[in-house]
Amino acid sequence: MKKERIKVNYKPLWKMMIDKDISKGELRAKTGIAPSTFAKMSNNEYVALDVLVRICNAMNCGLDDIVEIEKY
Repeated sequence: MKKERIKVNYKPLWKMMIDKDISKGELRAKTGIAPSTFAKMSNNEYVALDVLVRICNAMNCGLDDIVEIEKY
């Protein structure tokens, strides 16, 4: 049996930020998230769940609104 691999993608977050006209700098200021964390997210790397929750609180949305999970 082949093991499924999973990867995350933050395209929904970037789209939502465009739709709401919010820059990465503005979101960082609202959430206190480090620039290095945004760099990880830009590269579709994993970040801590508490970071995603802070983003959801700031954007008034759910996790599924900012992250896609891809199986490959």
